[in-house]
Amino acid sequence: MGLTADELRSGLDEIADREPKIARALQIAGYPEPRIRATGYATLLRTIVGQQVSVAAAASVWSRLETLLGETIPPEALLAAEFDALRACGLSRQKQGYVRSLCELVVAGSIDFDNLPADDEEAIAQLVGIKGIGRWSAEIYLLFAEGRPDIWPAGDLAVQAGLHKLLDLVERPSEKRTRELAEAWRPHRGAAAIFTWHCYNNPAL
Repeated sequence: MGLTADELRSGLDEIADREPKIARALQIAGYPEPRIRATGYATLLRTIVGQQVSVAAAASVWSRLETLLGETIPPEALLAAEFDALRACGLSRQKQGYVRSLCELVVAGSIDFDNLPADDEEAIAQLVGIKGIGRWSAEIYLLFAEGRPDIWPAGDLAVQAGLHKLLDLVERPSEKRTRELAEAWRPHRGAAAIFTWHCYNNPAL
């Protein structure tokens, strides 16, 4: 599961002790709600389904897949499904390639979501080995599903924009600069990431 409310609170309190601007924002915006997803294949499958489409469109595709294949969308059932049936659910040829690759790995036992490497970078490397899963998707999975406390998705535009606002920067920081700015917040950068999303559209900040 993802970071709990208590973990978010303690992590952000420690960061606020080191960074006055975060402390000020925390007083104004309050603590964010936890962002928790289930561990396992279905969460990554849903990530692929939702790529480059709206939240509503992704939900519609997922609902059709559940109707076609069953509520848990077993990987064996997806692999057995016809191309046209999956296309009718809203999966393009490219996305079908991605989801079939994921399902093949799961069925073959080539990836064990209960035993990903303890080292964050090693776990990210294993996940990005799945077609259709880039670094951002891997980081989001490890943060929201596994609750790894120091995941920092520096390539996320909302994280960059959130730091721009929170730290009163002249411009939105690059991915490299975003990584540098958060070095002092280890090992609580996951809480910091969730806080930047929480503050991103807050008009009081």
